Amino acid sequence: MFLALTALVDEPRHGYGIVQEVDRLSEGRVQLKIGTLYGVLDRLAAEGLVAPDREEVQQGRLRRYYRLTDDGARALQEEAVRMAANASTATTRLRARAARGTPATGGALFSGGAGRGMLAGGAA
Repeated sequence: MFLALTALVDEPRHGYGIVQEVDRLSEGRVQLKIGTLYGVLDRLAAEGLVAPDREEVQQGRLRRYYRLTDDGARALQEEAVRMAANASTATTRLRARAARGTPATGGALFSGGAGRGMLAGGAA
């Protein structure tokens, strides 16, 4: 949800455009499936965080564009602050661990292979 909202900050986008922007924002670590995205968009719309912007027919297919609402921008800001605080806590604790001389584990927690962090997968 975080990245889907982030994808809508600068302009309204249709579903596939959101998928592409999330891929770009996450540098390929998060790859949304269209079916998953529309469930997320339905939930975000029900919560008033996104709203339909317009519909266009392109190549015979209907594209519904979504925009971030003011409530959505506030919720995204709050979540960004919360995530930054959590990251700061983790960084502080990792520094304390290093200061105690605890050996590093090689970063296994964050190396999900092919550049995909295990923790990044649920950031949609």
